[in-house]
Formats: sequence, structure tokens, C-alpha cells
Amino acid sequence: MKITFVTRDWVSLTGGIKVVATYADRLRKRGHDVLVVCPKKRTPSFKKQVRSLLKGSGWINRKNIGPSHFDGMEVPRKILDHQPPVIDSDLPDADVVIASWWETAEWVAALSPSKGAKAYFIQHHEVHDYLPIDRVKATYSLPLHKITISNWLVEIMQTQYHDFCVSLVPNSVDFDKFYAKPRSKQSIPTMGTMYASDRRWKGSDITLAAFSMARQEIDHLRLVAFGHAEPTPELPLPQDTVYICQPSQERIREFYSQSDAWLFGSRVEGFGLPILEAMACRTPVIGTPAGAAPELLANGAGILVNPEDPEDMAKAIVKICRFSEEEWQQMSDVAYRKVTGYTWEDATTQFEAALYEAIKRTNHGGIQSLVLHQ
Repeated sequence: MKITFVTRDWVSLTGGIKVVATYADRLRKRGHDVLVVCPKKRTPSFKKQVRSLLKGSGWINRKNIGPSHFDGMEVPRKILDHQPPVIDSDLPDADVVIASWWETAEWVAALSPSKGAKAYFIQHHEVHDYLPIDRVKATYSLPLHKITISNWLVEIMQTQYHDFCVSLVPNSVDFDKFYAKPRSKQSIPTMGTMYASDRRWKGSDITLAAFSMARQEIDHLRLVAFGHAEPTPELPLPQDTVYICQPSQERIREFYSQSDAWLFGSRVEGFGLPILEAMACRTPVIGTPAGAAPELLANGAGILVNPEDPEDMAKAIVKICRFSEEEWQQMSDVAYRKVTGYTWEDATTQFEAALYEAIKRTNHGGIQSLVLHQ
């Protein structure tokens, strides 16, 4: 197949771009002709730059340069010499063209048929207050074959947008980057988490409040954390927290591997890659029911806690800290077996099949007819 991915920007260390890069690279290695295209970045307003600085996110990068999950890959990439949108003249003819974000879905929907069957890779239901919600919602009704990553997103596409032909392709994890030998509980009880003060939906306030409560019952409870920006006074880390800003993948693996449990406090999430990464490092996860957490933490792979409930998470922290070595080892083993039973090769096979389904539906008029009857 000739496959074109259309992204808003690939200079990013977000989980969503990591997944796109993974599929692009693996599809290329399977012999497909893959190209990733993104427009030149929009110039942010001075007001937006100041807001970013005040949030602790730093100065907004105005160029398509910087660290990326595509680094080290041989995936062909093309940065356009103009700002959005992406149009016909920017792309080669292909068998399938894939939108990877709500805004790119608008661009892909407007392309001519020669650019390929149109697919929409949905990693989140992007109805956030900081986005134009009506426009975002409208993209989920565009004549594009939807591919998504978790059951809850499939259900949303069915119940809210009346599309019952959605391809489900769950994420996996890179076991060359995230792994750990069988191990015991830490000599000092240790929790780990991701910190994001400027992204409320990540629930860092929930996890930190839970940790502080649990620390009142568990002596010497320790926290390790990483994030994309420095901690802010509005959401300080507990005293003695070991924190790294923008760590390497190796350091992230070390943090997972030295934790008795990983705290996942998201309010909303498309999937929740840190859950898989922690489990691959034999670390049970204490998580809120966001993204794929209910599916991943079922059957003893971790502990699912109530949303918006630091006290419930604190109880789970205390419970794991008081596990016997045998009890902790059992949960660690269940988590590890669950995540290692489904690889990126498995996921790529399913993603590849979803692309063929997009082509098939396009050739038979199935996607357009579905939208017309909604």
C-alpha cells in the first residue's frame, strides 16, 4: 500500500505521536510505501506565548525542530513550506490517507479521491474546553473510516456519532525499551507517577493528594515522578520527591522499575500508555477509570479506583504497600503477563487490516453512504 499519514506536527514527545510513529515505522518495515506529512507551524500569538510561559510550559517552539518519537527512524517525512491546511498539491497519490488529529481530519476530508481512501485515527475524544468543541465533534461525522484504540472510544463513536463500523486497534508497548527482570518490592515503599501541572485532565492533583494521604500511614513512603515541564508553585511536589523533567526513555523505564505501584490519575484519556509501560516493567498500576484503564487493570493486574477520589487512591496505595511479598509478586506477574500477551506486531497487523477495510469501504461506497444516512 501507499500510505500517507497527515499530522499537525511530529515534533512532540506525546503518547499520540509515539503511536503514529510506531505504526508508520512498522508499516514501512512491512514493505508499504509510507510518508508522514505535516504543515509548517502556525506562528503563535504573543498572548499565547505568555500564557504558555505562565503555565510553566516554556516558550512555544515555532519551528518543526526538536526531539521527536520519529528520531532514529527511517520513515520518510515532509514538512510543508506553508501553514495549514494540507491540500491536494501537498500530497502524492496513495491508496490510503490517514488523519491523526481532529484538525487534520478536516483537511483529509477535503482531499480528492486520488489521495487515497480516507481514514481517521482517533486516539481521544477531543471535546476539551480549550478547543472549538463544535468543530471537533463535527469531525467525528465526516466520511472517514475510523480507527481507534479503546473500547470506550468505539462506544462513543457508536452512541454519539452513529458509526458502527469502527476498527478497534488497542496499543501495545515497546518491550525493547520497557522491561524489567522479576523483582521484589522496594526496600523503601515507592510510588511513581507522571506530573503535569498544566494539563488538569492528567489528574496530577489527584495523585499527589492521594500520595500525601497515604504518607500519613506508610512510614518513609517515597515518590518518583517525571514530566514535560518543571513543577509549579500551584501544584508542588511532596518533599523529597525524585523528579526529572523530560527524561530519556531509559530513565523513564528506571522510574517504572523502582516503583511498587504506578499512580494513574487521569480524568480523561484516550488510552493511557504509561499503564502499559509500567506493567511491562512488572509494576502494578493504581488507576482511575479513564482511557483503557478499566480493561487493562481488570483481573488482578492493578487496582481501579473511583474517579475524583484521592482518598480511594490513597487506600489503594496503603493496600499495596502492606501487601506481603507473595501478594505483591502475584499482582506484578499478572500485570506483566497481561501486557506481554499482545505486541506491537499484533497491533500493526490489526492496523494494517483496518487500512484495507478503509479501502474496501471506500471502493464500495460504504463510508459515504453511512454519513448520508445519519
